[in-house]
Amino acid sequence: MHVSHDPAAAAAETIGFDQFLAVDIRVGTILEAQPFPEARKPAYRLVIDFGPVIGTKRSSAQITEHYALEDLPGRQVAAVVNFPPRQIGKFMSEVLTLGFPDEAGKVVLFHPSAPVPNGGRLF
Repeated sequence: MHVSHDPAAAAAETIGFDQFLAVDIRVGTILEAQPFPEARKPAYRLVIDFGPVIGTKRSSAQITEHYALEDLPGRQVAAVVNFPPRQIGKFMSEVLTLGFPDEAGKVVLFHPSAPVPNGGRLF
Protein backbone atom coordinates (compact mmCIF):
# COMPACT_ATOMS: atom_id res chain seq x y z
CA MET A 1 0.00 0.00 0.00
CA HIS A 2 1.44 3.36 -1.03
CA VAL A 3 0.10 6.54 0.44
CA SER A 4 1.08 9.74 -1.33
CA HIS A 5 2.42 12.59 0.79
CA ASP A 6 1.95 14.96 -2.15
CA PRO A 7 -0.80 17.53 -1.39
CA ALA A 8 -1.53 17.73 -5.14
CA ALA A 9 -1.98 13.94 -5.51
CA ALA A 10 -5.09 12.76 -7.29
CA ALA A 11 -8.07 11.70 -5.19
CA ALA A 12 -8.24 8.03 -4.24
CA GLU A 13 -10.79 5.75 -5.86
CA THR A 14 -14.29 5.63 -4.39
CA ILE A 15 -14.81 3.07 -1.62
CA GLY A 16 -17.89 1.74 0.14
CA PHE A 17 -18.87 2.78 3.66
CA ASP A 18 -18.10 -0.74 4.91
CA GLN A 19 -14.50 -0.33 3.71
CA PHE A 20 -14.22 2.91 5.67
CA LEU A 21 -15.61 1.22 8.78
CA ALA A 22 -12.95 -1.50 8.46
CA VAL A 23 -10.26 1.10 9.22
CA ASP A 24 -10.19 1.55 13.01
CA ILE A 25 -8.96 5.10 13.70
CA ARG A 26 -8.73 5.99 17.40
CA VAL A 27 -7.54 8.92 19.49
CA GLY A 28 -4.80 8.46 22.04
CA THR A 29 -2.46 10.49 24.22
CA ILE A 30 1.29 10.30 23.72
CA LEU A 31 2.88 9.04 26.95
CA GLU A 32 6.51 8.86 25.78
CA ALA A 33 8.52 10.17 22.84
CA GLN A 34 12.07 9.00 22.22
CA PRO A 35 14.65 9.51 19.49
CA PHE A 36 14.85 6.83 16.81
CA PRO A 37 18.36 7.22 15.37
CA GLU A 38 18.24 3.81 13.64
CA ALA A 39 15.34 4.84 11.36
CA ARG A 40 16.20 5.41 7.68
CA LYS A 41 14.22 8.67 7.67
CA PRO A 42 14.23 10.97 10.72
CA ALA A 43 11.59 9.70 13.16
CA TYR A 44 10.59 9.38 16.79
CA ARG A 45 9.44 6.33 18.74
CA LEU A 46 6.13 7.02 20.47
CA VAL A 47 4.19 5.22 23.19
CA ILE A 48 0.50 6.15 22.95
CA ASP A 49 -2.35 5.41 25.39
CA PHE A 50 -5.55 4.48 23.53
CA GLY A 51 -7.62 3.81 26.64
CA PRO A 52 -8.76 0.56 28.26
CA VAL A 53 -10.07 -1.26 25.15
CA ILE A 54 -7.05 -0.79 22.84
CA GLY A 55 -4.42 -0.16 25.52
CA THR A 56 -0.94 1.28 25.09
CA LYS A 57 0.66 0.93 21.65
CA ARG A 58 3.97 1.92 20.04
CA SER A 59 4.45 3.88 16.82
CA SER A 60 7.29 5.16 14.69
CA ALA A 61 6.44 8.64 13.42
CA GLN A 62 8.33 10.84 10.94
CA ILE A 63 7.42 14.06 12.73
CA THR A 64 10.85 15.47 13.58
CA GLU A 65 10.47 18.60 11.44
CA HIS A 66 7.60 20.17 13.38
CA TYR A 67 7.78 18.59 16.85
CA ALA A 68 10.39 18.50 19.61
CA LEU A 69 10.51 15.36 21.76
CA GLU A 70 9.74 17.26 24.95
CA ASP A 71 6.57 18.78 23.43
CA LEU A 72 4.95 15.45 22.48
CA PRO A 73 3.98 13.79 25.81
CA GLY A 74 0.41 14.79 26.67
CA ARG A 75 -0.52 15.58 23.06
CA GLN A 76 -3.51 13.74 21.63
CA VAL A 77 -3.13 12.13 18.20
CA ALA A 78 -5.14 9.92 15.87
CA ALA A 79 -3.89 6.57 14.64
CA VAL A 80 -4.99 3.51 12.69
CA VAL A 81 -4.96 0.78 15.33
CA ASN A 82 -5.92 -2.28 13.27
CA PHE A 83 -3.04 -2.58 10.79
CA PRO A 84 -0.67 -5.49 11.46
CA PRO A 85 2.46 -4.49 13.42
CA ARG A 86 5.36 -3.38 11.22
CA GLN A 87 9.02 -4.02 12.00
CA ILE A 88 11.10 -0.87 11.52
CA GLY A 89 14.70 -1.74 12.30
CA LYS A 90 14.72 -3.17 15.82
CA PHE A 91 11.45 -1.39 16.67
CA MET A 92 7.96 -2.86 16.24
CA SER A 93 5.48 -0.16 15.23
CA GLU A 94 1.98 -1.24 16.25
CA VAL A 95 -0.14 1.67 15.00
CA LEU A 96 0.01 4.23 12.18
CA THR A 97 0.01 7.74 13.64
CA LEU A 98 -1.86 10.06 11.26
CA GLY A 99 -0.86 13.43 9.88
CA PHE A 100 -1.10 15.65 6.84
CA PRO A 101 1.73 17.00 4.68
CA ASP A 102 2.61 20.68 4.89
CA GLU A 103 3.68 22.53 1.74
CA ALA A 104 7.14 20.90 1.94
CA GLY A 105 5.68 17.41 2.50
CA LYS A 106 6.63 17.30 6.20
CA VAL A 107 4.12 15.69 8.58
CA VAL A 108 1.73 17.79 10.67
CA LEU A 109 -0.07 15.60 13.21
CA PHE A 110 -3.83 15.12 13.02
CA HIS A 111 -5.49 15.66 16.41
CA PRO A 112 -8.84 16.66 17.91
CA SER A 113 -9.46 20.38 18.37
CA ALA A 114 -10.59 19.76 21.98
CA PRO A 115 -9.63 17.04 24.50
CA VAL A 116 -11.58 13.80 24.09
CA PRO A 117 -11.41 10.46 25.95
CA ASN A 118 -8.59 8.15 24.83
CA GLY A 119 -9.80 5.30 22.66
CA GLY A 120 -12.59 7.23 20.96
CA ARG A 121 -13.17 5.98 17.41
CA LEU A 122 -13.31 8.33 14.43
CA PHE A 123 -16.68 8.42 12.69
